[in-house]
Amino acid sequence: MADLPIEFGDGLTERLARILDVEAKIPRTFDALGPVGGRDVVLLDGAEGIRARQLTELGARVTFAATDGSSRIGAPDASADVIADLWAAFRGDLAPALSEMGRVLRPGGRLLILHDYGRDDVSRLRGDLPDYGLLSRRDGPYLQGGFKVRVVHCFWTFESIDEARAFLEEAFGAVGCDVAAGMKRPRLTYNVAVYHKTFGAAT
Repeated sequence: MADLPIEFGDGLTERLARILDVEAKIPRTFDALGPVGGRDVVLLDGAEGIRARQLTELGARVTFAATDGSSRIGAPDASADVIADLWAAFRGDLAPALSEMGRVLRPGGRLLILHDYGRDDVSRLRGDLPDYGLLSRRDGPYLQGGFKVRVVHCFWTFESIDEARAFLEEAFGAVGCDVAAGMKRPRLTYNVAVYHKTFGAAT
């Protein structure tokens, strides 16, 4: 489920895909930090969905690699200029995952990892997730691991408040109703963090 931060089923996932980051700030940030244009980009655990299409439109040569539940990436040595990992599972001991990503990346390659950041409207819907604040702390796994972080202020954008209320109630129940009741315009703030790191020196 790399394309989206939440998987609902019953058509709600597709509806979320249409409203999340319609301004395409996330792929533009990836391009700014990569860059991705004209480069070989491995998208981890990603089906051929919205994010892959957006990266391709920016000129990336996108391929897909699965992880096997451990740190192993199904891609050849030194085959990527950029690895993009969306809403990743890597949170604890990053050393094995970073070693594997270093194997796949070429010298000077870039690793871009996207996570929810919190401090927004969407975090009110999802409760107090462990990721909020933990990953971006100075003593958190990413900053301790030599990553830098860029926070991207995105939105969930609906066509109308009525559409927002219907979606939020169906997707989140009573909590969604509470959030929808306070909406003044048809969008919710949604902050994400892109953790980025360069591997090795380009030759």
